[in-house]
Formats: sequence, C-alpha cells, structure tokens
Amino acid sequence: MRKGILSLLTLILFFSLVACSSTTGQNQSNSDEKDDKDKKVTLRVAWWGNQPRHDYTLKIIELYEKENPNVKIEPEYASWDDYWKKMAPQAAANRLPDVIQMDLSYITEYSTNNQLADLTPFYGKEIDTSDHSENFLNGGKIDGKYYGLTASMVALSYQYDPEVLKKIGMDKIPSDWTWDDYKAMGENASAAGVYIDNGPGSAPDVLFNYYLRTKGQRLYSEDGTALGYKEDKYFVEYFTVYSDMVKNKSILSPDAIAQVKGLEDNPVVKQESIGIVQWASQLLGLQQVANRPLEISGLPGPDTDKGLFIKPGMFWSMANSSENKSEAAKFIDFMTNNIEANKLMLGDRGIPGSPKVQEALVPLLTPVQKQIFDYVAWAENNSSAFHGPDPAGAGEVINLLKNFADQTAFGVVTPEEAAKQFRQQAEAVLGQN
Repeated sequence: MRKGILSLLTLILFFSLVACSSTTGQNQSNSDEKDDKDKKVTLRVAWWGNQPRHDYTLKIIELYEKENPNVKIEPEYASWDDYWKKMAPQAAANRLPDVIQMDLSYITEYSTNNQLADLTPFYGKEIDTSDHSENFLNGGKIDGKYYGLTASMVALSYQYDPEVLKKIGMDKIPSDWTWDDYKAMGENASAAGVYIDNGPGSAPDVLFNYYLRTKGQRLYSEDGTALGYKEDKYFVEYFTVYSDMVKNKSILSPDAIAQVKGLEDNPVVKQESIGIVQWASQLLGLQQVANRPLEISGLPGPDTDKGLFIKPGMFWSMANSSENKSEAAKFIDFMTNNIEANKLMLGDRGIPGSPKVQEALVPLLTPVQKQIFDYVAWAENNSSAFHGPDPAGAGEVINLLKNFADQTAFGVVTPEEAAKQFRQQAEAVLGQN
C-alpha cells in the first residue's frame, strides 16, 4: 500500500514539473515574440533619382517608421552616376545597404558576385506576391533565383515641349515618324537655335540597343558571353548619325551633357531642346520642374514595335550581407504593395505591378501621371519581348560604349574604328562570363 502511495506521489510530482516546464516554455516563447517585435532594427536603404524622388521617398520612409516604430531607416541617395560610384566600393567591402534600388545593367553582376540575397524564401511570407504576375516576378529572376523584385514597369519614350516644337513648324510628333524624320527635324531644330534632344548622352547603350532591336538584333548575346549583333555595320550606322548630329548641333555634345547635373539644368526644362528620350516614368519629374505641359510619344522607326519593350523600371534588391533580411524584406513589400506608399510615389518609378495598387492610384492621377499610365499601356500593345537582365560585366561594357560614343562625337575616332575597338574590348569583358 505504501509503495502504491509513493508511486502516485511520484507521478503527481512528475506531471507538475512538466506543467511548470510547459508554462515556462510558453511564457519564454511569448517573450521571444515580443522581443522580436520590439527589437530595435536599423536598415540602410539606397536609391538613385532626382530631387522629387528623394523627397517623396523620404516621406514614405517616415510613414514606414511610424507604422514600425522599432525600425530606424538610414537613407542613402544620389544621382544615377554618383549612386553607382558609391555602390562599387561598398560592394567590394561587403558593406552594401540592406535594401538596394537595383538596375538591369547591374543586377546580374551583383548577383553573380554573391552580393545580393535570393528573395525566394521571403516570397509569400514577408513579401506578398499574390497580386503579381509571373512575368512581373520573373523580371528579377536569374539562374532560377529571384535577386530583385521588380519595382515597376516602364518603356522608352520621347518626351517633348510642344511650344518649342512649334519653332520647327510642327504641332506634335507623328506616331509613325522615322529616323529620317528625326534627322530632318534635328537639322530644322539646329537652324532654329535649339536641339532635337540630348542624343544617346550618358546612356548610349539604351538607345543603341533600341536601334539594334528595330533591326532584329540585340546588344548582348542570349548567353551573355558576347555582343548580340554580328555585323559592325549597325554600330557604324547608328554612331555615324550620332556624330553627324553633334557636329551640326542637332543634339547636345558629350561635354554639354556632362554639365547637366539635375533636372533644373535639363535643356528641355530650359527650353533649349525640343525633347529628350528617356523612360516614360521620368516625364513626371521633368514636367514638375519645367512647370508647363509636356507631351510623350514613341521613338522613331520603322519597326518601333520591334524596338520597344516593357522592362522592369528597376528592382528592389537585398544585400546578401544584411543582418536584418526579414526586416529588409518587409520594407521591400511596403514599397511594392502598400497603397499609401504608392500614393506618395504615384508612378514616378514606373507603373506598379499590382492591379490593386494601379486601381487605387487611378483617381489620384494628375494629367501628366495619366499620360504616363496611358503611354505604358500603349507600349504594352506596341512592343516585343524583353530580353531579360543585362549580363555580368554590362556596367563595364556600357562604360566602354560611352567612351567610344564620345570619341566618335568629338571626331577622335571614326565610327568604323570605334566599332572594331568596342567589339574587341567588350567581348573580352563578356567572354569571362
């Protein structure tokens, strides 16, 4: 009997200890969840852009910090050129910001160097992807991994001042204009003391690639190990027109473009140029600073639809070195899916990929924002397939192309000489892939 009582007391003591242990564990778990929620986190967030973009992005950050009081965001922003000059040494030192505004020209290079984190583990969790199409998500997909979430959709466009256009006897840009029309307009613009546009400027790869696409070619080969066009005649054709138009002052010279430090200096804003070729979303900032009506149209053809494509305007990427990946993913989700954040953005970075966000923005659009949305919708129906992110080494190739474009403009080398040298040096870079 005594043995039975001792056994019963032992069982009671055992279950009491288990219960205490369970309660303690539950309390510890609840405490850990609370600690995670209240844990102070600092995120570095970097982007490029103009002053209007800097201003509204800082407001978005304030909104995020208000909703997430445990998170402190340190913003890092600059103009396009300065931005990548800052990123390069940070990448080399493995000290990239937690959240990085990333471009097609660099995403492959940074991901190949193991500097960007794969976002796949965060999709469907911290980052809501339920409202985005597969094509939208695949914009940042490289070798089966997602190294960037597409921030928006954009298309190339010609943006112009109709009042300055009247100086050459035209009221609007025809939808079917050609490169011959473009050259003739450039001559008329020069005679009137203005430019037709900035020319290839600081991003010759963008316009040259458009030209190549109209010819059924492309700048990079599909596997990224060589140039995508086999005949140098395409380079010669395009950059002969460029150098000729610089000489007759139809478009700005490279040294004049170098003096354009911000939107306030833009020749369109100063009414020194009829227009500029740039991504559709950039019309917003341009018109805000110009403070007068501007128009938007497609680029010269023929075969504009072969040349145009809908591309990710940019990406939100995460540094592989980030110690706060989960929080960084939540901020990327906020920039992508939060309606209030997108109301502040209003399509400046491009058309949002979420139909819900698009629908919420429509009633708020100003006339210029509606112009952008309508143009991108038109471009979707008048474009061809996007070839995907640029290969590793593209940044170096683009710098080479800019250098040779400048040299042809100044007459240092002929387009024929530049074509051969560019191919030799560019393929030496791409051949390492």
